[in-house]
Amino acid sequence: MRVEQIAVFLENKSGRLAEITRILAENEINIRALSVADTADFGILRLIVDKVDLAKEVLRAGGFTVGKTNVIAVEVPDRSGGLASVLKVAHEAGLNVEYMYAFVNKSGSNAVLIFRFDEMDKAIEVLQGHGFTLLTGAQICAL
Repeated sequence: MRVEQIAVFLENKSGRLAEITRILAENEINIRALSVADTADFGILRLIVDKVDLAKEVLRAGGFTVGKTNVIAVEVPDRSGGLASVLKVAHEAGLNVEYMYAFVNKSGSNAVLIFRFDEMDKAIEVLQGHGFTLLTGAQICAL
């Protein structure tokens, strides 16, 4: 139930994000979810894409530093308390959230929460044990 995510390190200067999205578009790679975190000097762009290995390859060829990690995608109803319900279970299980981001399905009825936990296997077991729906990378790309 892990989803592959790529992380791209980029200089904090104008045009770098545009260059990444241009490279992905030219290679017909579809971005399904993303998050950007930055500091004064650099940023980290986290992406879930439909062609992970190709994205890594073309971005590296474009001069970017790219890594691949696993995250967990949790589907919750798109209403007040959806995120809180997941975080409550994670907290009670002693799980630490390293980072997270979210998006809403096209239908608008559900939200998808992307998590990186300190203990990924335990997080999968705990969340599934509490009835949460975890999505695969293929399921995210199909949304």
